[in-house]
Amino acid sequence: MAMGQRTYLDHNATSPLRPEVAEQVVRALQLPGNASSVHAEGRAARAEIEAARAAVARLAGARTKNVVFTSGGTEAANLVLTPSFRRLGQAGATRLLMGAAEHPCILNGHRFPTENAGTIPVDGNGIVDLAWLEASLKGAPDERVLVSVQLANNETGVLQPVSEIARLVHEHGGLVHTDAVQAAGRVPVDVASLGVDALTLSAHKLGGPKGAGALVLASDQYEIGERLIRGGGQEKNYRAGTENVAADAGFGAAADLALAGLEREAARLRELRDEAQAHVRRIAPDALVVGAGAERLPNTLAFAIPGLKAETALIAFDLAGIALSSGSACSSGKVKRSHVLDAMGVEPALAEGVLRVSLGWSTTKEDVIRFAEACETVVATLYKRKASAA
Repeated sequence: MAMGQRTYLDHNATSPLRPEVAEQVVRALQLPGNASSVHAEGRAARAEIEAARAAVARLAGARTKNVVFTSGGTEAANLVLTPSFRRLGQAGATRLLMGAAEHPCILNGHRFPTENAGTIPVDGNGIVDLAWLEASLKGAPDERVLVSVQLANNETGVLQPVSEIARLVHEHGGLVHTDAVQAAGRVPVDVASLGVDALTLSAHKLGGPKGAGALVLASDQYEIGERLIRGGGQEKNYRAGTENVAADAGFGAAADLALAGLEREAARLRELRDEAQAHVRRIAPDALVVGAGAERLPNTLAFAIPGLKAETALIAFDLAGIALSSGSACSSGKVKRSHVLDAMGVEPALAEGVLRVSLGWSTTKEDVIRFAEACETVVATLYKRKASAA
């Protein structure tokens, strides 16, 4: 490997900023006006935000007026996961149910009392237990339940049957939110087809800027009584504060690019992902591919090689010029056991060694080859240590 050459395979943590998006961000940064001002400069800033809102709406299959910009997916989830989220004319939810493998921004970011929040178990592939959910809904017919299940898991790439979940929950009078942060731009995301009441997005998973996200509502027939950030009434009073014009503009540009190349890019990444997976199984036939029995994102491969610890492997891959992850980047710097893998029932010894390869717009076939070469070296070292210890 040439000096200084790096292979970035951690797009589920952050996808590098697309050059076209960077140009849009820089241009928007130079606009002098406040989007709330009525003069020409203010109107120019407002136009940037509304163009971006329309682009994000297209990505999510939503109406432009139902997109609320936030500082990221975490804030968007915190905003909507509250007892005060309700359909107009109806009472808010009294109970929250979340998938056991949800992102921490769901598990730790909601605003329900602890005693009114619970988790839905998942099977060995990470799919939520629909029978458990149905029994829970039937067992509490007088409660209004808000259910939050991610569209795609950030660690494993496993896709959830969100439309089926939504039908079930709506039959019992509840509301449904899905965290679509990892799914958007990798698989089709359409708020109407999914049947959810709300979904949340983040720009930096699409090759957009960090610090931009969105709450997307299914219609304008919802309200959130308790806002997170109160003040001047921006974002239709859902989220106060002077708008981040440059970040929103970048989000819009990334959304348009992701949508335009969605089908073609999904096929390309699936081919590269499957090639990487084949290399892992060739190099370590006893490797576990997490979620292999479920439908997964086309860009994500989570695997474990018996005897290989994630912390050791990440350092070895990094020294070889390969950027991987052992799980969610929100826990970066802490290689610890994953709650996702625990919920799936993965054996603790294997769970401690799970690595995640996540591909994106900048990934090439050469990147996969370099990953395979590094993997061979890492595994050969492991086997040598095992042989010498025997």
